[in-house]
Amino acid sequence: MKYLAVIEKAGNSFGAYVPDLPGCAVVGETREEGLQLIREAIELHISSMREQGDPLPEPVSTTEYVQI
Repeated sequence: MKYLAVIEKAGNSFGAYVPDLPGCAVVGETREEGLQLIREAIELHISSMREQGDPLPEPVSTTEYVQI
């Protein structure tokens, strides 16, 4: 599966979250660290859901740039 990860700069750090996996979020010192941490968080989140017998949500979020 391929999930959308939103990465946001916040002051001196980078936050990342996955809209289709509520509660799956991280904060890193750099963009690269944020990306690595969110990859790991997604894997752990999905693993935990499987262990609990919860259905995995389908990835439905998308992104689009809007030029103005």
